[in-house]
Amino acid sequence: MSRTGVVPMTTTADRISTIVDLDHVCFSYAGERVVEEVSLQIRRGAFLGIIGPNGSGKTTLLRIILGLLRTECGHVRLFGTDLTSFRDWRRVGYVPQRAAFESRFPASAFEVVMSGRCGVVGLGHRFDVYDRALALDALDIVGMAGERDRLIGNLSAGQQQRVFIARALASGPELLVLDEPTVGVDLEAQEQFYSLLRRLNRDRKTTLVLVSHDVAVIAKEVTQLACLNRTLIFHGSPEDAIASGAIEQMYRPSSLLVSHRH
Repeated sequence: MSRTGVVPMTTTADRISTIVDLDHVCFSYAGERVVEEVSLQIRRGAFLGIIGPNGSGKTTLLRIILGLLRTECGHVRLFGTDLTSFRDWRRVGYVPQRAAFESRFPASAFEVVMSGRCGVVGLGHRFDVYDRALALDALDIVGMAGERDRLIGNLSAGQQQRVFIARALASGPELLVLDEPTVGVDLEAQEQFYSLLRRLNRDRKTTLVLVSHDVAVIAKEVTQLACLNRTLIFHGSPEDAIASGAIEQMYRPSSLLVSHRH
């Protein structure tokens, strides 16, 4: 079996293919429909931002793409394969919403990134020099190689997020999915974070799908924008989303949910 590095090798045909294909996808929680007839294609090399009000189905849609939730209707295909048959998960990296770490959490940044190789190496197999080199490469990509031995719980929020991205990169994914990655991260760290994403997309040709509540920042950073409020209101360039009034429509007063006091 071949081992996969941080930078995937792709053919010309691969580079023009659709990585994610959602076809009339629906999903409900407790009988309430939260994703309704969503059809969306994500092409290789895209930097897609998904925005929408609280409760609009953004995270649910990500979990559907990742195979964590089963759709009630419609079909999902990853890299041309129906999700029910897809097994090559090393091609997909996932950075969930940032978890809080107890300061004594007994894992270094390097150990956290090494865990990202588990899906490639397989259970019961030992990591070798090759795996360690890839983990170090991933840390270097995100600018955290110098912090490799520090406990993850002792890093700042921004540093933790970069380590989590390195963990996702360690398997050599072609698609990187991020869910609200800048929550709890200060403004300076956010700028460094988005600079890193731009480099991954531009230089390493990684396809990015990013969910965020920060409409202004996302519209500035991404190349494609999907406006979601249970249904897909718009999919296209950020400039066209603004010009068409799709963002204003999505956040009209009748669509906004009341936030919890906490």
